Amino acid sequence: MDESFVALIFQDEELVLLDQRFLPTRVEYVHCKGYKDVEFAIRDMVVRGAPAIGASAAYGVYLAAKEHDGEAVFLSALEFLANARPTAVNLAWAIKRMKGVWQEHKESGRDNLLAALLREADEIRAEDIRANKEMSRIGSRVVPHGATILTHCNTGALATAGWGTALGVIKQAHWEGKEIFVYADETRPRLQGARLTAWELVEAKIPAKLIADSAAATLIRDGRIDLVILGGDRVAANGDVANKLGTFALSVIAKAYGVPFYSVVPVSTIDFAIPDGSHIPIEERDKSEVTHVGETQVAPSEIGVYNPAFDVTPHQNITGIITERGIIYPPFGENIERLRRGETL
Repeated sequence: MDESFVALIFQDEELVLLDQRFLPTRVEYVHCKGYKDVEFAIRDMVVRGAPAIGASAAYGVYLAAKEHDGEAVFLSALEFLANARPTAVNLAWAIKRMKGVWQEHKESGRDNLLAALLREADEIRAEDIRANKEMSRIGSRVVPHGATILTHCNTGALATAGWGTALGVIKQAHWEGKEIFVYADETRPRLQGARLTAWELVEAKIPAKLIADSAAATLIRDGRIDLVILGGDRVAANGDVANKLGTFALSVIAKAYGVPFYSVVPVSTIDFAIPDGSHIPIEERDKSEVTHVGETQVAPSEIGVYNPAFDVTPHQNITGIITERGIIYPPFGENIERLRRGETL
């Protein structure tokens, strides 16, 4: 189950990121030598996917501590990092966790502090990989033999510290010999499905077809999809899920035609502090992502554009939320509260 590529690695005091803006036609790496480099990489989507953003931010905190010895300027750097992208809760979660280590070790001497921060960042990355593998094992149980699966956006090794969330489940089912077939949405406007998921499916030799986003409804209506499996960037305490734009529409169609609909997320993506999806901030990105495909302009410059990066799927449309500590089924609020208390489902 080893990957031939990873989204991020820390070596020689640099965070090295596979530049996902150029895949699949070019394989390039970005070397982040300071926390501002990490902030840019997150904001400009060199690295994307909630778990990968969290792991990258953890190393960004370490780099900020290396650059700034003073408390005020260090905390300002953390706020700068946290504002890179507002929706994915793993960003704030990782920074908060790293800040706790800083608080614990800030009086222990600079060398000890930096060593503790780097250990924690390494552990956050390692924990994500372990969680992905466990989610994949658990999630594969819901995939019938011979299933045709629809997925949206990218949730594989590129979106995480390694292996993947929803695409990890799909890969696990494939490696178990379940003879699955995958339809991958192109995922407008940045085409993460076409550029990234399709690439990962080819790399993993999983039978698949790429489709335009608007083809998914017809496939579901015609009974050609057995289940929908996708990721999540923030889960509210009641089970509402913020994920890549287009997820909500898929959930409505799947519910209308009785197709199981699963979100796959690590527990770190659950925001226990917010009661429902209406409290999730939705990032709106630059109009050029819609008016252009790559460098090619496809719409008039004068047109106004609404370009939210995410939407919120209500828990009523979700069959289950797959985590490394079990599958959350309705009643979501009660079972998410059990996870908050440290129970395994």
